Amino acid sequence: MPGFHAPELIIILVVALLIFGPKKLPEMGSAIGKSIKEFKKGVNELSQPKEEKENSYQATESARLELEAIERELASKKAALAAQEAAQPEYSATPTSSSDVH
Repeated sequence: MPGFHAPELIIILVVALLIFGPKKLPEMGSAIGKSIKEFKKGVNELSQPKEEKENSYQATESARLELEAIERELASKKAALAAQEAAQPEYSATPTSSSDVH
């Protein structure tokens, strides 16, 4: 069966301890663990990008629809305000004085 068994792993660890020393071995183990974690994350992102794109598209589509609804509401309020202003009589800006009437 392929893979490493207990005696082989012990030999590898002893050789690594002799080569790198007891101070560097934990640092190297941590670096290797982080590298493996990032590799798995990258593989998962490559295998599932379609779902993220679909979710992103759905979020963008819902934001666009919400924006269109707000624009329609704003347009209707502007039209109502314009109709209200048109219905009100205009007052002249210059007042008439009693001296003008002779």
